[in-house]
Amino acid sequence: MTKNLSYKALLVALSISVSGCAVFNGKDASGTAQSSEKKETKEKDGLKPYNKVITNEAKSDNGLFTVHRVDEKYYYEIPDSLFNREMLTVTRIAKTASGIGFGGGKQNTQVHRWQKKGNDILLRVVSHEIYAADSLPVHEAVVNSNFEPILQKFPIKAVKKDSASSNVVIDVTDLYTKDVMALGLQDSEREEYKVSRLDDSRSYIDTIRSYPENIEVRHVKTYNAGDPPSNSSLGSVSLEFSNSMILLPKVPMERRYFDQRVGWFTTGQTDYGLDAQKSETVRYLDRWRLEVKEEDREKFKNGELVEPKEPIVYYIDRATPQKWRPFIKEGIEDWQQAFEASGFKNAIIAKDAPTVEEDPDWSPEDARYSVVRYLASPIPNANGPHVSDPRSGEILESDINWYHNVMTLLRNWFFVQTAAINEDAQGVKFKDEVMGRLIRFVSSHEVGHTLGLPHNMGSSVAYPVESLRDPEFTKMYGTAPSIMDYARFNYVAQPGDGDVALMPNIGPYDKYAIEWGYRPIPEEGPIEEKKVLDQWILKHARDPVYRFGQQQGNVIDPSSQTEDLGDDAVLASHYGILNLKRIVPKLIDWTSEEGKNYDDLSDLYSQVVGQYNRYMGHVESNIGGVYENFKTYDQDGAVYTHVSKEKQKSAMDFLQKELFKTPEWLLNDSIFNRIQYDGSIERIRTMQERALGNILDFGRMARLMENEEINGNNAYSLLDMITELRKGIWSELSSGGEINRYRRNLQRAYIARMEYLMTQEQEQVPARYREWVNQSDIDVSQSDIRPVVRGELKTLQRQIRSASYNTRDTLTKYHLQDALERIDLILNPIAKS
Repeated sequence: MTKNLSYKALLVALSISVSGCAVFNGKDASGTAQSSEKKETKEKDGLKPYNKVITNEAKSDNGLFTVHRVDEKYYYEIPDSLFNREMLTVTRIAKTASGIGFGGGKQNTQVHRWQKKGNDILLRVVSHEIYAADSLPVHEAVVNSNFEPILQKFPIKAVKKDSASSNVVIDVTDLYTKDVMALGLQDSEREEYKVSRLDDSRSYIDTIRSYPENIEVRHVKTYNAGDPPSNSSLGSVSLEFSNSMILLPKVPMERRYFDQRVGWFTTGQTDYGLDAQKSETVRYLDRWRLEVKEEDREKFKNGELVEPKEPIVYYIDRATPQKWRPFIKEGIEDWQQAFEASGFKNAIIAKDAPTVEEDPDWSPEDARYSVVRYLASPIPNANGPHVSDPRSGEILESDINWYHNVMTLLRNWFFVQTAAINEDAQGVKFKDEVMGRLIRFVSSHEVGHTLGLPHNMGSSVAYPVESLRDPEFTKMYGTAPSIMDYARFNYVAQPGDGDVALMPNIGPYDKYAIEWGYRPIPEEGPIEEKKVLDQWILKHARDPVYRFGQQQGNVIDPSSQTEDLGDDAVLASHYGILNLKRIVPKLIDWTSEEGKNYDDLSDLYSQVVGQYNRYMGHVESNIGGVYENFKTYDQDGAVYTHVSKEKQKSAMDFLQKELFKTPEWLLNDSIFNRIQYDGSIERIRTMQERALGNILDFGRMARLMENEEINGNNAYSLLDMITELRKGIWSELSSGGEINRYRRNLQRAYIARMEYLMTQEQEQVPARYREWVNQSDIDVSQSDIRPVVRGELKTLQRQIRSASYNTRDTLTKYHLQDALERIDLILNPIAKS
């Protein structure tokens, strides 16, 4: 008995010392039910047992984090190993409202890290805009001036522990249903559509899916908006957003530094660790991690082609029509020849996505897979975005968006640019093999973007115009040295030229650029290899085939334009117009089909007009044009040079002949009476007015004046341009002839533009577009522009008065009298008011 009592007393003592109260079988010493103080504290802090948060009703998805859905709430279960790891979050508009643009538009890119702080989890925003190597003393200053802001704080709801690790559970519902700007609509769109607030009642999470390296979230947001782009009666705009959160590699890829002489998509940082007496921005290439296998290093050094450790693999979406898949694959694998120049074979591979039966878990949203995604959309386009690591530029994955209606775009281009010489294009529906070849061309172009290459608009100028009429030359070199130019199809070639090539292929520039960006340079770091890369550039510096010309929002360099061909815009456009003149009389025959209306006729006539306008634009850009050829200090010659006087004068003569003299070949009554009840007069007026606005542009006039200051009599001056423009547009004044309706409209448009020059100031490009749109700035009121315009108007006034006495045509007389009144109102606005 005594022994037993002592044993019980010992148990009580032990239990008190461990837990602070005596517990037997769930009851305290007095026999009442357990009410743990620790448990109460957990409940107060929001912590609950795991199975009380993630209940039996939870629908769970394992991956980077385990994602749980319980009723309408979503939970992330985050393992300890992933705290403080950097993750790239890309926010895109997945489905868009009418009027906002294409789906897939990127809204925001941020690096995030999940961090424990007591009983909370912080989602912090990591910036890589400034940098210093952690081995340098200045690294501490960089860290101190780069404090990571907190995007959101989450209380820990539960903890799941096992023998290996512990996982933390948080409720992330509000992150995707509330108005978190970083994951939704950005400031510029909010301002444009006058967004006041998010409407919670019409916003929800659609799906959250977890994969081994990423989490994909789709959520719908409805914003109350004062000026929505469509469905204005709703007073709101609804969008579906996608947020891709991708785990970044533990060890960043080695960088390769950018050089503007080779076109490349880049990532940039301000590096405070450099030995420079200023804060200096460095840019490095966005590129895939292509590495030589350890066992192949000697073969590579000896010049043998080797396969990379991990090739670039593109999967063709299951939704892609079977008949187009081979052509998309060919477009992808066309780049193998470029990678061979870099020392790799089979570096890029195209595969069909596995069927549901083969792999039910395969998904195009899985960041391990890059996919050509086929979208049933009326958008006539395709695009090739990519996601890259901001620490190194490593491309992590890329999904090419392939919109079904890109075939309409291809049909239109191929028809209007080649039908004059190409039977395969003389209709509204092409043979599958013809459309397939066009699809292959677009596939190659878009894949080039995903490899890191931007548009090279300066490529096509490398080839002489006459060479594009040569079958032997074009079969060997295509229509441009780079498929990344917008050198679509061969509109230069004429009937009788023979079997010329009609489109570009992977060209010499493309092979050079891929080698420059991807060829490993063994045993050299990023700084040291820059010297080697410079030598590769200098080797080709004087050859225009290897020149890069950047895309321009406002064309200043006429040798770097979209949609052009050859080294002479006037000659190329002349050949192009000859072909359009051959197409117009055939349009009805080539679009006819029994029982069909005239929609195709209308569309293709509009394509002819659009192509004609492109030719005019190519020529206009030479007036006041300045060439841009990037160089470094170890190269001779200027970076910027003005277009020669002869070329600019030739451009003006061409415009007078082909545009300002009414293009009557476009006025086809047999077409008009089938597609419209009116509009032919206004169509011509609009084209001519647009050209006048482009020529009589403040920035262009500024460049003409600067050219004259630099080059004197060798320059095409502002006076040269504006005098020749007036003489051509008002040529009837010297001949005394009748002025027809088209010319009267043109002359009134001329006076209106001169009034604009006298009364308006230069419009400034909004700051957010300045990166893409070049502009020559000028203070108009303090320049020679208004004195020159005033002088021209007075000269014109005198000529009109003289001509008005001589004409016998009533409408011409009325027109000239009206012109005098208009000019007088410009020159004497105060007197007339």
